[in-house]
Amino acid sequence: MTETIPPGRTVLVLLTTVLLAAAASAQQLAAAELPDAPAPQQSTVTPATGDPAPQTKRILGIFPNFRAVSTSEHLPPQSVKEKFVTASQHSFDYSAFVLPVLLSAYGQADNQTPEFHQGAAAFGRYFWHTFVDQTDENYMVEFIVPVVTHEDTRYYTLGPGHGSGWKRVGYALSRAVVTRNDAGHETFNISEVVGAGAAAGISDLYYPRPERTFSKTADKWGTNVGIDAASFVVREFWPDINHTLFRGKEGPAK
Repeated sequence: MTETIPPGRTVLVLLTTVLLAAAASAQQLAAAELPDAPAPQQSTVTPATGDPAPQTKRILGIFPNFRAVSTSEHLPPQSVKEKFVTASQHSFDYSAFVLPVLLSAYGQADNQTPEFHQGAAAFGRYFWHTFVDQTDENYMVEFIVPVVTHEDTRYYTLGPGHGSGWKRVGYALSRAVVTRNDAGHETFNISEVVGAGAAAGISDLYYPRPERTFSKTADKWGTNVGIDAASFVVREFWPDINHTLFRGKEGPAK
């Protein structure tokens, strides 16, 4: 008798295969041309001199961009406190409700969790579950796991002087599976892959029992990684957009 593989396990196997393949490709890309690694011996930040399009602390003056590093910046290793602060900023910033609201609205419209029903109360259930999902993922990916694995959670921009737009897109997406450790060396992004998976597993503790299947947990894991990968692309090109549209003078974004 042929064994039937559960759909969720198939999804997880396929996603794992894709992530590992992407990691291998990203390692080759990273070896070719990367911005300077953090300099552990430095105790202060070197200003991004000569960079016509530096990163800003916020995107469009609203969305937090605290993990992004301009191409010409040289930073010391992250401390445990810095990793905790960054995770907290992304979790409780005044704009932290935006993504949960959008995902909650979509989830309710698509009836993704039938146990929540419909109506205003249902939207509240979608929202607080999604908000907690986001917070779990932020602390696992940006604080708890990277502290254990000694990984740098910052996104180092490749920049317009390091290849075509497509190369920069590939580099940004690859950061979901490749990162730097605290010593400045390229390494597999355990913080992202394992942290996002752990956050998806934690969510089973507060979702209705029918939602605690292997398949749905794997879907949440994949969604977590996918959203973060997309955010890296936005961070990569935000300095270009800001420089072109706002001449780098968008007051609240600085």
